[in-house]
Amino acid sequence: MSSAHADTVKRTFCVFDPVGAKGPIFDAMRDYQTSALSWGTELELKAYTNEAVVLADFNAGHCDAMGVTGTRVRPYNTFTASIEALGGIRDYQQLQDLIGMLAKPQASKYMLQGDYEVAGIMPGGAVYIYVRDKAINSVEAAAGKRIATLDYDKASVKVVEHVGATMVPSSVATFAPRFNNGDVDVAYAPAIAYQPFEMYKGLGENGGIYRFSMAQMNFQLLIHSKRFPPQFAQQSREFAFRNFDKAMEHIRVAEAGIPENYWIDLPQKMMDEYQEMLRQIRLQLTAEEVYDPRMMKLMFRLRCRANPGHYECAEKAEG
Repeated sequence: MSSAHADTVKRTFCVFDPVGAKGPIFDAMRDYQTSALSWGTELELKAYTNEAVVLADFNAGHCDAMGVTGTRVRPYNTFTASIEALGGIRDYQQLQDLIGMLAKPQASKYMLQGDYEVAGIMPGGAVYIYVRDKAINSVEAAAGKRIATLDYDKASVKVVEHVGATMVPSSVATFAPRFNNGDVDVAYAPAIAYQPFEMYKGLGENGGIYRFSMAQMNFQLLIHSKRFPPQFAQQSREFAFRNFDKAMEHIRVAEAGIPENYWIDLPQKMMDEYQEMLRQIRLQLTAEEVYDPRMMKLMFRLRCRANPGHYECAEKAEG
């Protein structure tokens, strides 16, 4: 044991959790920290409530590893950042299949880009649209409305433009207060944001949440590859995938915890139209090199395996 301990490297892992050190993401990282010891790495965990500060510290070399939302990974790995593509994944089964594929050793070459390596992907939940007024019940009704938009995410900006709404630049820290105090009419977030961000205050008596998944939010672990033992990243990815169901428990509890009267069920025809709108935006963003075409192809295959009769499977625009 002592010789193994002597070979252990000490590294700093900076974790974004909007709730901080008492939050569910940071809490899940404690199990990860314990497992990392068996991969020859002693991790010092640091909790951050501001995601931009995590990125700054990681870029400055103060963090050897960081845990952030998938969209933020774009400068380091366009392939895995594209998992959050609009409408790319329809349900949690497809997401589990995708993360399972990416956790295999054969996929490791896609995880490495330059000096950075994605060392794990975990679900964050389907992204839903929250409206302060149930009258905003369609894309047409959202025209001219104010939407809290993560302005560093080109896809979100594109949707707001497409819908003809007004973008109100926001961050993970500011979108909920803006929604809750009425600065914006519309916000988007996974169910895990509902309770900690008190989004029921913005929903009030008249608000609602579309039961329609815009995208799949996820959390990714990113490391300065050369600072870790050779097998660390692969062991880490396998650990994250083994814990997929555990992570999903938090998401399912959060979704079940939202009062039923807030959910808005859209007619199937409208849902089909929205999926087509998201597909057109995906095609555009892939052409603009925002989304990675290899990830689009992978997600296309998963969707068509689940629903082979869909017209997109014959058209093969993304396949």
